[in-house]
Amino acid sequence: MPVEFLGIAATNDGSEITARSGASFDQDYTLRLARAHEENGWDRVLFAYGSGSPDPNVAAAYIASKTDTLQLLLAHRPNVSYPTFAAKTFATIDQVSGGRVTVHFITGGTDHEQQREGDYLTHDERYTRTREYMGIVKQAWTSREPFDHDGPHYRFADFVSDVFPVQQPRPRLSFGGSSPAAYQAGGAEADIYCLWGEPLASTAEQIRSVRAAAAAAGRSDVPKIQVAFRPIIAATEEKAWQKAHETVGRIEERVQANGGALSRRRPVKNPENTGSQRLLAIAAEGERFDRALWTRTAGATGGAGNSNALVGTPETVALAILDYIDLGVDIISMRGYDLLTDATEIGQQVIPLVREEVAKRDAAAAVA
Repeated sequence: MPVEFLGIAATNDGSEITARSGASFDQDYTLRLARAHEENGWDRVLFAYGSGSPDPNVAAAYIASKTDTLQLLLAHRPNVSYPTFAAKTFATIDQVSGGRVTVHFITGGTDHEQQREGDYLTHDERYTRTREYMGIVKQAWTSREPFDHDGPHYRFADFVSDVFPVQQPRPRLSFGGSSPAAYQAGGAEADIYCLWGEPLASTAEQIRSVRAAAAAAGRSDVPKIQVAFRPIIAATEEKAWQKAHETVGRIEERVQANGGALSRRRPVKNPENTGSQRLLAIAAEGERFDRALWTRTAGATGGAGNSNALVGTPETVALAILDYIDLGVDIISMRGYDLLTDATEIGQQVIPLVREEVAKRDAAAAVA
C-alpha cells in the first residue's frame, strides 16, 4: 500500500510567522520550492487558491515546464468559472505536464471570503454546487460525444471538449470538508477526501463518515483519505519542543501585532467553517494528543486550515504518521513554517522512514 506525500507550492515566501517580503508571485521562490519537493521525495505539491492570490493554474503550468516528475494539485473554487471551461483548463495543464494533474475542489469555508468574488450562496448550497460541478468536470474529461446538462446550478447543451487529459480515464479529484453537507458531496464524487490533522480517534470518526457517505451515494469504491499536518522536527525531543514553542510564540506575536488576525483575510476568532471549529474545540480539550499531535498552533491561528502540528524527532514524527496510515490514511499532506528549509528536511529525514516501514509491512503482507 504505497503512501503518497503532498507539500505546498507557495507563490511567495510569507507564512504564519513571517509577512510576505516581495511580490505575491515570486517566480524564483516558487520554482526553488517546487524543486526542493521534487528532489527530496515528495510526490505532489498543492497550488493553493485565495480570493486575491495568484492564479494557481498559471503557476502550476509554469512549474510543470520546469520540473520532470513532480505531481501538481490545482486548487479550484467552483464559483470562479463555469465547469466546462474549468475542465478544459485542467485538461490543458495535464497535457502540458505530461499527465501530472490532480484537481482539489474548495467549496468555501466563509461567506465573506466567497463574497469577495461574487459568491452569495449559503454553506449547504455551495456544497450541492460543488457536487454537481465535480460530476460535470468528470464527464467533460471522459465524454467523446456531446452531452447536455440541466441541474440546479448549471445548464448547457451539446458540449464536447476538444482537449482531453493525458491521464486515462481521467485525473483524480480531491475534496475537503468536515460538515454533513461536505461528507455527502465528497463521498459521492471525490477520488481523494482531505481532512485536517486531528487526534486519531476523531480522524477515525471522520473516515467512517466519509465511507458511509460514499456507500449512501451508491459507490462500490471509497475515496482515498488524505490528512494534513504541520511537522516541527529537530534532532532531539527537547529541541523539537523548544522549536515548537518558539514557533507558536512568533505566531501569537504576529496575531497581536495585526489586531487579532494573521492577515486581513484571516481573523482568528469565531470561524464559520466546521473544520476550523473542530480544530479549536480539540485545542480547548488539550494541547497534546496521541504520539506527537500538538494543538497550540491551531489554537493560535484560529484553526486556520492545516494547523495542527506533529512535534518531535524525525523518528517520532514518522511513527505518528504511521499511526494514521494504520487508520486507513493514504496520503499525508505536510508543510512546515519555514517552507523551503522544512520541505528539504522533512523530505530527507521523515518521508524515507515512513516509506521504508510501509514497504516492510507490504512485503510482510505479501508473503503472509
